[in-house]
Parts: sequence; structure tokens; C-alpha cells
Amino acid sequence: MTDVSKNALPDPRRGKRAPWRPWLRAIHRDVGYVAVGLTFIYALSGLAVNHITDWSDGDASFKSYQATHELGALTGEDQAIADAIRRRLSIDETPREIYRPSPEELEILFDKRTLHVNTATGRVIDEGQKPRFLLRVANWLHLNRGKKAWTYVADAYAAGLLLLAASGMFMIAGKKGLLGRGAVLVGVGIAIPVLYVMFAGP
Repeated sequence: MTDVSKNALPDPRRGKRAPWRPWLRAIHRDVGYVAVGLTFIYALSGLAVNHITDWSDGDASFKSYQATHELGALTGEDQAIADAIRRRLSIDETPREIYRPSPEELEILFDKRTLHVNTATGRVIDEGQKPRFLLRVANWLHLNRGKKAWTYVADAYAAGLLLLAASGMFMIAGKKGLLGRGAVLVGVGIAIPVLYVMFAGP
């Protein structure tokens, strides 16, 4: 008499598997992989912007700096002095404005930096802002300040997140799925913004 393993027999307690669920899982998996890079960018930028008041200079994209250079006495026309300083400090950017607040002081203004020059002593105080590594680009993308083409990328990413959220609810069947514990967790997720708006107001 041949023994039949219990594992080979169908389990009457298990319902019929939905034929579409493996396809749903595959789509969810692949869309999730594509969304990884964009999710890192948006999550990192979101954390930085949400806590913008915690940054020392109040800017999540740039950090302030100040440096002092001793270049020796500087003589000549203002433009010539500015050109000489740019060469010695390896500054390729063209100044927006050059002016003298006093006979011995020269101000050289760029977009994100200013050179305060004492032409008598040759002391140059260089102060301005430098982009924060990675955060500058992440915030630039997150706030959609790039070209119009990025709008389509952002829209596609948002649609992908909607797909991931919707497909994730139906990936697991049974008491751990949408008809069981999943329904409770979905309700919690929906309740968080609803309750916040009710008690805190828009």
C-alpha cells in the first residue's frame, strides 16, 4: 500500500488562489524597484525641508561660510583690482556689481558670495553660500524648479506610488490581507491625516 504525503493532498482549509495575484506581485515588485531612486530623493528632501528651521542658517540647500585672505596692498582701478583678486582666488564667476562704500573698501558682489576688500591692507573677507552635498540637487528636484520635463517625471512617480499603494492592499489574502488585519492598518493610515486636519486645521 502506497503512503501519500500530507503535503501532496489539497488543504480544504485553503481557499482557491486568485490567478491574478502572482501578476500583481510581479508588477508591484518591479514598479517598486524603479521607484527606489526617486523615493530616496523625495524622502531625503522632504526631511530636510520639513526641518528647515533646524538648519543653522535657515536654508536646507545652501550653507553659509566665511574665509579671510591676505593678498597685500591692492592698487589700480576697481575693475583691475577685482580681476586680480579673482585670479588669485581662482574665481571664474563674473561679478554682478563692484562698488566702493569708502575710499579704502571695495565690495565685489557675485550671485552667492561677496568679497569685502580692504585695498590698503589687502585683506579680503570672502563670505557667501555653498550648496549642501546632495541636498541642493534633491531639493531642486523635489520643489520642481527644473525644466518642465521634470513635471512629467514627478507625475509618473506619483502615479507609481498610487499603483504601489493600491496593489499592496491586494497582495496578501486571508486574515493578514485587506479583509483582515490589512483593513485595520489601511484605516489607521487614512485616519492619521484626517484626524490631524480635524484637530489642527489646515
